[in-house]
Amino acid sequence: MIDTPIRDAASVVLVRDAATVPKILMGQRGKTAAFMPNKYVFPGGAVDPEDAQTQVVGKKSEICQNRLGPFGPALLAAALRETWEETGLALNGCDGLHYFFRAITPPGRPRRFDARFFLGNADALIDTDLDDFSKASDELSHLHWVPLPDARALNLPFITEVVLAEVEALSKTDAPPASVPFFDNSTGVSRFLRIS
Repeated sequence: MIDTPIRDAASVVLVRDAATVPKILMGQRGKTAAFMPNKYVFPGGAVDPEDAQTQVVGKKSEICQNRLGPFGPALLAAALRETWEETGLALNGCDGLHYFFRAITPPGRPRRFDARFFLGNADALIDTDLDDFSKASDELSHLHWVPLPDARALNLPFITEVVLAEVEALSKTDAPPASVPFFDNSTGVSRFLRIS
């Protein structure tokens, strides 16, 4: 059996009202989707070739850039593009986006991704109405801001539950994490690493 190739991907976890009751933006994938049907996820998707040519606005965190390596600008461009496409919300740049999680989809899945997750404060990153999803594509339905304590009650993929634990720990700060958890499922053996 030939395994599915792994594609680079970027996902954005947007938090609003962080000082009071933090809420995160999630949407539901369609029931016929090849990857994670019916699951609630964060906006995100695969890196496209043109993302490597896109000039990303904003000051990039040096620590995040070092952790992402030379492919970092393409990942940030994909993160901003996918957020716009799937939610209709335009981030005003990458300043304030922190790379905080990485996971590779296990073998045997119809789609496989090497996903980097970015955390950002929606109140600072978006200048328009945070509840206006009218420009969103139809890739995600039921887009809404979920109070962080209620998110686990949704139909979530396992890895999203793990990401949520990190979001809870980081939602009250605006600094990059001390290290980035990395669930490496590139082979049949799962490994948990930390990117410092």
